[in-house]
Amino acid sequence: MKIAAVISEYNPFHNGHLYHLNKTREQTNADAVITIMSGNFVQRGLPASIDKWSRAKTAIDCGIDLVIELPALYSLSSAEIFAYGAVSLLNSLNVIDYLSFGSESGNIEDLKKIANIIAFESDDYKRILKLNLKTGLPFHKARFEAIKYCTNNSDITNLVKTSNNILALEYIKHLIKLESSITPVTIKRLGGDYNSQGLNSSYSSATAIRKHLNNSTEYEHIMKHVPEKSFEIIENLYKEGSEFSYEDKMVDYLKYKMFSSKDININLPEASEGIENKIFNALKTATTFDDLVSNIKTKRYTYTRISRILCQYFIGFDEYNIETLRKETCPYARILGANSKGREVLKLIKKSSDIKLISNIHRGESLVSDLENQSSYAYSLLNNKIDYDYEYKKKPYIII
Repeated sequence: MKIAAVISEYNPFHNGHLYHLNKTREQTNADAVITIMSGNFVQRGLPASIDKWSRAKTAIDCGIDLVIELPALYSLSSAEIFAYGAVSLLNSLNVIDYLSFGSESGNIEDLKKIANIIAFESDDYKRILKLNLKTGLPFHKARFEAIKYCTNNSDITNLVKTSNNILALEYIKHLIKLESSITPVTIKRLGGDYNSQGLNSSYSSATAIRKHLNNSTEYEHIMKHVPEKSFEIIENLYKEGSEFSYEDKMVDYLKYKMFSSKDININLPEASEGIENKIFNALKTATTFDDLVSNIKTKRYTYTRISRILCQYFIGFDEYNIETLRKETCPYARILGANSKGREVLKLIKKSSDIKLISNIHRGESLVSDLENQSSYAYSLLNNKIDYDYEYKKKPYIII
């Protein structure tokens, strides 16, 4: 069986995702397509608007064959750690033939050229990167300057500037470093920009669609921008009286945690000494998450980096040594959903995988699973549909 994989958030599953899924099947001629999907918190440092179980069901109903969860330890991290967590998990399954991802470039050979530069890190590359980081540039800009120095092709260098290309480079880099047999495949992204706020006439971004989710008078506007099965699940959530999870709901909890703490130091890898004082002062007057982040961000601390730090602090990542944990492969593959083809893939994984397959997790199983439980407890504070201990109750969505 030929198997392709995609790495996703599906927050929510929209027409662009369906296009990518269909093009993946077409380009790879795969018998099955699986996804490694972020759980209840996503890479840009936000709670997922729709819970992971609803998103897994949507993915299966829209044509994905198997959904495996990317734990919050990796999903709520920089592009490098996010990509490493997902790629290393896929590599551990020992059944994946292709990894398909979207990019603004659409040119796999150009992406491979840059991925090799950042994977093997020549002396010149490391020297220029270090010099630029010392000037206070954020990592992605410092890396751009280092790549620019190492190549004379400005067209190739400019690939590092866009969101999907950056993730694509990280995926390829980790495939190289892991000496993986998985073949990378890229599909050119169409429609609205990744961060676009407005609905697009062809393929709207998830950012634009989420703007309409929390308004019961506007959610029908997204009907044309998501597949029918995706809209049905969103509509059912409204009918059930569910609220969608948004970052503003975290603000009061963040205030309580920091103001009631005897020690405001934040023990997180992305939070250097001194940032906790800016966070403490910004929390005094913040009423929205955007206010909070905007009053903390600096030249080095980008909006997304601050969002991740706040989200990790809200969940309780500061209670764990996540820097060490994130360098390790996820010790398990947790199933969130599967159809009949996906169940065939699961049989192959059980025979070949270096890590165990699980359908539910329990505290004490591993530090990764402990953090996942902690993330679900935190998410239950933001979503009235989620029970505090639903991690122990919920079963995968399986189509017989």
